[in-house]
Amino acid sequence: MNYADIILIAPEISMALLASIIIIVDLFSSNKKLLAPLSLTGLLAPLCFCIMVRDNPSIGFNGTVKVDDFSVFFKYVIILATGLVILSSTTYAKRFDKHQGEYYSLILLSATGMMLLTSAIELITIYIALELTALPTAALAAFIREKKSAESGVKFLILSAVSSAVLLYGMVLIYGFTGTTYLSEIGTVIANHLSTSGQVTDNGILLFSVILITAGFGFKISAVPFQMWAPDVYEGAPTPITGFLSVASKAAGFAIILRILYTVFENETLSSDWASMMAVLSAISMSVGNLIAIKQNNIKRMLAYSTIAQAGYIMVGLAAMAGNTTLNTSGPVGILVYLAGYTFTNLAAFAVITAVSEDSGDDSIDSFAGLIKKSPTLAVIMTVSMISLIGIPPTIGFMAKIYLFGAAVETNLTWLAIVGVVNSVVSAYYYLRVVKTMFIDSPDEKHEIHPNLGVLSASVIAISGTVFFGFFPKPIIELARDAINTLIG
Repeated sequence: MNYADIILIAPEISMALLASIIIIVDLFSSNKKLLAPLSLTGLLAPLCFCIMVRDNPSIGFNGTVKVDDFSVFFKYVIILATGLVILSSTTYAKRFDKHQGEYYSLILLSATGMMLLTSAIELITIYIALELTALPTAALAAFIREKKSAESGVKFLILSAVSSAVLLYGMVLIYGFTGTTYLSEIGTVIANHLSTSGQVTDNGILLFSVILITAGFGFKISAVPFQMWAPDVYEGAPTPITGFLSVASKAAGFAIILRILYTVFENETLSSDWASMMAVLSAISMSVGNLIAIKQNNIKRMLAYSTIAQAGYIMVGLAAMAGNTTLNTSGPVGILVYLAGYTFTNLAAFAVITAVSEDSGDDSIDSFAGLIKKSPTLAVIMTVSMISLIGIPPTIGFMAKIYLFGAAVETNLTWLAIVGVVNSVVSAYYYLRVVKTMFIDSPDEKHEIHPNLGVLSASVIAISGTVFFGFFPKPIIELARDAINTLIG
């Protein structure tokens, strides 16, 4: 390790140091109000380091970490999500009393793991980054110290451990087959093998390892049939953490999936097999997620099933990676655009949910009754969020779906695009149900809701991004295209 290596992971180091500083300040200061502003201000350090390393892409730590436009794109998304979640937590964290420092530091440590994951290009590094992401998140899921929250944390911890074991077993088989843990070298060995055998199914070890790795990462992105953890964990976790899980964790998961696909499985035969498998999983995920979401009365559970459906939409881009015979970029670019837009949209929704649940002490959809009278600002923000999740213009959700479904059509997956459009129509039922509740139903208690400055700021910033990039998506599209071109190059 040398100075160049340290600079390469400076964003992660600064994020981890910020988490340590928060713990130290919390230890020696009785003023807990300092923690959130300090955490937000401290995020400027990893952000500045990301800008710095983007101008000097390179590989370090003996070829285990790669910093390029692709990884930096996801680091931006993760930092944005972390900042908005911390901003949304300024009042919510007060219920943790003396443990607010641990709350903020665990968020930052989980973000550190996610950022490292986007740069990892070696199996051991990938696994370490995944665990650094999962363990703090499991603690955060159980942070309320109530029965439901404790169950949430335990379920996430156990199922995360199982998925990690499955993923690790797949990695071990890959290592046994190729004799290396480096993604580029693994890709070379597999390509040489397929040039002689021609089919993945001709080698049981390789086929089994691909299945295990798919299952391991399927848990991370909450895709069917690996989604069983999401509803209970989303319901029991602190509301800001639910939002954090729904966007940041998903972004990091898709980042490493894309890197593995383009680095290891770029062979035409194997990429075609991946495309077929991802197309089926995509259709099942969006259908199951949307259909079950219709029956939910708890808004956090509803959005949990919604995020399963959203994973299905995003996987359309993975399926569209393989055209007739070669890898293309329109699908992956659509994935990056969708994840950026989803970050703005979903965190705006969860900021509003945080404000409403703090006021009512209830997470049911009925608690939103008459919100237009209680807080017109929150009602409008929630409405725009729901519209964007459906994919209605002029929001970033509409532009992202157009990009993804268009990529599917370009790669002869018209049937998958049709399934996506039909599911978007189905999703309108439960998203617009929330809008109907806010504007038409009468509230049980006729009093105004005055969200604190942090929640209001987070929701306004997030919804502004949702609308602005709906009208002007070009900056995100160009960043996404540069990121994918770097990944391919």
